[in-house]
Amino acid sequence: MTEVTEALDARLSSLSLPPAVMRPALSGGDAAADPGFARFLRAGTAIEVKAFAGTSDAAGGVAVPEEIDARIDATLKTISPIRAIANVVQVGSAGYRKLVTTGGVASGWAAEDGTRPDSATPSFAEIVPPMGELWANPSATQAMLDDARFDVESWLASEIATEFARAEGAAFVNGSGSNRPRGFLQQPVAATADATRAFGTLQYLASGAAGDFGASPADRLIDLVQLLRAPYRQGASWVMNSATLARIRKFKTSDGQFLWAPALSAGQPATLLGYPVIEAEDMPDIAANSLSIAFGNFMAGYLIAERRETTILRDPYSNKPFVAFYASKRIGGCVTNSEAIKLMRFSAS
Repeated sequence: MTEVTEALDARLSSLSLPPAVMRPALSGGDAAADPGFARFLRAGTAIEVKAFAGTSDAAGGVAVPEEIDARIDATLKTISPIRAIANVVQVGSAGYRKLVTTGGVASGWAAEDGTRPDSATPSFAEIVPPMGELWANPSATQAMLDDARFDVESWLASEIATEFARAEGAAFVNGSGSNRPRGFLQQPVAATADATRAFGTLQYLASGAAGDFGASPADRLIDLVQLLRAPYRQGASWVMNSATLARIRKFKTSDGQFLWAPALSAGQPATLLGYPVIEAEDMPDIAANSLSIAFGNFMAGYLIAERRETTILRDPYSNKPFVAFYASKRIGGCVTNSEAIKLMRFSAS
């Protein structure tokens, strides 16, 4: 019997049997070989739901996975500097509202037995940031997407980030407020002080000459800093473009010291009169009556409201052989505190 068993075992081992039948993996389960989102971008196949914040219908719309969304935000901060210093909030819909108090509680002095009449109560203003849909529509050929060596996720993140950053950076500075954020330079301006200026109107300081600095440019910059009240100066920044900064970097005090100071360590901004300088190329060049320099606490003064999800719709049909990736994101912005931002206008008065 033993001889028969050994012969049977030898016979079975000599046969070329097929491998064991395995259950097919669930869609998107083979993440190590081909991540679900990259597979969707290349071929449009189903993806694993748990890798995304949400999904839409079978037409192909999906939410960008969290790792790509974070990469886009990091790139936006480098290209759109206003985002890095403003107050950014995540909203669930376009109906975002914010209340701002425009007056404090009045008080008074009285004797021990003196009367205490009613005092003034705070008043409120409702801030509604204008919102619009920011979109980008990069495309690539199917042949490029099929190339296994092509990093689809990095390409998509870079394309969307660049397009979004260019549009939003301009809108935060000069946006009209019509289906897009309202830039802080689009607010009404006046030379009057905080106590008498209307809510929502930014204060400006004249440079002393039309389209140029006056006789004492360093003194005017110091005056602009002091226009901002002390509570706002903590965390304040300069905002200007590189052409304006090139002129200011040459200014010296009476004892020959430069007003501008380089960064003391890598990754830190340079300073002007002790406050960081943010270069925003969407700020206007110096010209007659231009508002080319801003100084303020943008965290307190400017609000950016955006939905968290960036949605992408894959379209391989409209323009063969190209595959388009339509990306969109709702975003809004406006000035919330007109006392927290000051401007320099290049005019005589």
